[in-house]
Amino acid sequence: CSRAASDADTRSAIRCCVKVHRCRKKIIYIVYVIAALDITWMFLQFSVTPYLAKKLGFDTLWFGYLQTMVGVIQLFGGPMFGRFADLFGARMALSLSCTATIAFFLLLAIADHPAMLFIHKIPTFFMHVLPGEQRMVVADLSEPEKRADALSKIGLCFGIGMIAGSTLGGHLNARIGEAFTACVGAVGSAFSLLLVLKFIPKTTKAHTPRSNTESEKKSTSIFNVGEITRLMKFPGVSATFAVKVFAGLPSGIFQVMFSIIALDFFKLQPHQNGYLMAYFGIVQMVIQGGVIGKLTARYSENSLLLLSIAVSSLVGLAQAYMQNVFHFCLTVIPMMFSLSVFNVITDSMLTKSVPSSDTGTMLGLCSSVQSLLRTVGPTVGGFLYVNYGVSSIGQIQFVVNIAVFVYMLLR
Repeated sequence: CSRAASDADTRSAIRCCVKVHRCRKKIIYIVYVIAALDITWMFLQFSVTPYLAKKLGFDTLWFGYLQTMVGVIQLFGGPMFGRFADLFGARMALSLSCTATIAFFLLLAIADHPAMLFIHKIPTFFMHVLPGEQRMVVADLSEPEKRADALSKIGLCFGIGMIAGSTLGGHLNARIGEAFTACVGAVGSAFSLLLVLKFIPKTTKAHTPRSNTESEKKSTSIFNVGEITRLMKFPGVSATFAVKVFAGLPSGIFQVMFSIIALDFFKLQPHQNGYLMAYFGIVQMVIQGGVIGKLTARYSENSLLLLSIAVSSLVGLAQAYMQNVFHFCLTVIPMMFSLSVFNVITDSMLTKSVPSSDTGTMLGLCSSVQSLLRTVGPTVGGFLYVNYGVSSIGQIQFVVNIAVFVYMLLR
């Protein structure tokens, strides 16, 4: 009897584990859908802001200031919002972020003065859905050995959203106008909010027993800088984070300046820019959906990180000598490969280095790196572009990435 009872308990435990596994996979798939939608709305906005800014009299320098403002806001907002997600759960964090995105698009729709373009960026303090909270949910619910592959699938969603958002935004902007395009973004963000409220659980953290000290630590304010920076003390975190900052800076400058480069250097119209962004999306989908998973299963994360930095340096060299949009299109595949592998691998390495209860804060710090690039990128990029041309940005990317590559080989 006792053996029969034991077998029954075992079967029950197995069924329970299978059910939990299926539930986690379902939530991850829903997160992928939300990610694709959010990226669609984000690239919809990219089809509006540069052209609206030009209509309102912005030059390259002032557009750089606008981008810098976003970078500063999200530089401080990223880590705090990540900690907010750790403390209050994924559903609340994602809901707040989607609500802020709705406000962002509504303010953009009514922007008819240069000051309004700056005001509409204020809600970006809370807009960290893709940089942190969606990736936090995937990191929390995926197995450590499959984390890089799971995170790379968000990049696949990025490609889908890039194609849909750029194409839709370019056509809506050209045929109807900026205000209507922004309103479409607001409605789409409201739909994303409904998906979050319906399907995302309150928390995605593993329930582990805590000591009194740990409980006190978790109850501290989200503005406790010490609780955020303590993650740097975990083994390997500081070195990986430093590589993420320095190797990512030059390519970040190019990305921030690309809308101006497309408009001023390549002389692209809104619909042409949409087609180019759709090309980015197709390449991104192939790399993140079909390449990174196979690479992570076969090679170590350190080897892939080295490879991405080496390829990035060669991309910078190629961009230093490009003369037209066709030349640029030839560099897109290696550029997207290096960016995708670099971001996925560094995020995977960093989240594995900290406890699961701190993945949101860690990914918030990761998103702050992108915000740092958006903070200094427009000013530095605008200065380089105006005074030395597009080639100077590529040359700096080549030199910096070669230096980081040599450092990683020697350490």
